Amino acid sequence: MTKKNLSDLKEAVAEKSAASASVPGAAEEAKPVIDKKGRAYGTGRRKDAVARVWVSRGSGKITVNDRDIVKYFARGTQRLIIGQPFEISNRTGQFDVVCVVSGGGLTGQAGAVRHGISRALVHFEPTLRPALKKAGLLTRDSRVVERKKYGRHKARRGTQWVKR
Repeated sequence: MTKKNLSDLKEAVAEKSAASASVPGAAEEAKPVIDKKGRAYGTGRRKDAVARVWVSRGSGKITVNDRDIVKYFARGTQRLIIGQPFEISNRTGQFDVVCVVSGGGLTGQAGAVRHGISRALVHFEPTLRPALKKAGLLTRDSRVVERKKYGRHKARRGTQWVKR
């Protein structure tokens, strides 16, 4: 069937969209992804750090590499970074977090844990996605260390120059 003018094309597009709307599951809302133990999983990455995070209902206890968060992340700013997903979603003290993090330094690990918690929260409660997405917590921070170039001291730092 060939289309002779724009009205024929409009009708064909309308028929196609009506047919796809009647298909079950076409525009279905997201469902929680929770395992048998009642946990949601999320992987977070930042710089060279990778965090595997499990979130479950609880009292707000956060465990990192089998240690309490206060012992693992001594700086308050790092703990503040990790708590951001709960602050934005108004879920402070409602979830227990268990995470295994490796690679990178402490700041990169804190960012990786934050990313993993955000992704796990979205798996636990899909309705939190718009708020976390707007805050930029679901986007992986892609900045990494620039490589060193030959003929330079660091990535961009050149050799010292003396006039006399």
